[in-house]
Amino acid sequence: MRERLPEYLKRPIIDTDATRKVRKTLKNRCLNTVCENARCPNKNECYTKNTATFLIMGDACTRNCRYCNISCARPLPLDVEEPLHVAEAVRDLGLKYAVITSVTRDDLTDGGAEHFAQCIQKIREMTSGVKIEILTPDFKGNESSLDTIIKVRPDVFNHNIETARDIFKTARPQGDYETSLKVLKYMKDRGKLITKSGFMIGLGESIEQIKETLMDLKNAGVDIVTIGQYIQPSKEHLPVEKYYKLEEYEDLKKMASEIGFKHYQIGPLVRSSYRAADLV
Repeated sequence: MRERLPEYLKRPIIDTDATRKVRKTLKNRCLNTVCENARCPNKNECYTKNTATFLIMGDACTRNCRYCNISCARPLPLDVEEPLHVAEAVRDLGLKYAVITSVTRDDLTDGGAEHFAQCIQKIREMTSGVKIEILTPDFKGNESSLDTIIKVRPDVFNHNIETARDIFKTARPQGDYETSLKVLKYMKDRGKLITKSGFMIGLGESIEQIKETLMDLKNAGVDIVTIGQYIQPSKEHLPVEKYYKLEEYEDLKKMASEIGFKHYQIGPLVRSSYRAADLV
């Protein structure tokens, strides 16, 4: 019998002037967000703070990760106006910290790196003083794509490891654990960027595997780490093997600190971009 969702993982529906403004701005600019497409539980909290995580390059992913609610389908061609629309939304919302992520686009030669770069450039052209965090796919480890990102100097480069090594191929059959670590290390060593990564728990990993993942990220030079509870989007996705108790998250915070992380967000509802500006 499937374990019921604990009360501390439930969030109320919030409808205020602030949330309506964010939704209207995104709709007017024809923009996707990971908040909506990935059914993020923190959506309303972020909307009330006048922010959102922009999802660029469409709403269809070329990979079929077994934990993700974003659809896997043949993607449409890139919208050449999207970088401008993202920049306009950042301006209209008065953001001081913008987070941009994307679907994976293995159909593109550079994986969409240039599109990320154009979004960063447009934001900076239109609004001064905005810090920009990007959460990217692995670009198949292509150094040319990574160099494209380095040239535009995002304030934070985020790429999620997503889960422990021994579970990785089950959860991300088209990804590679070592490639993700190499991407993070390359962006730290060559790019000299602030780097960030995160992963889910509740997929059957052991405490020792969580520790190993944290140590791998630390050895790759990652500055900021996030850990949150996996919540099954539908019956077609991987089942939840465990709901971690609140006190267990305190133990994980202690573990991260002892491994050497000074900046982390660890909790049941923590996601990659949750309270992102607070960590920088």
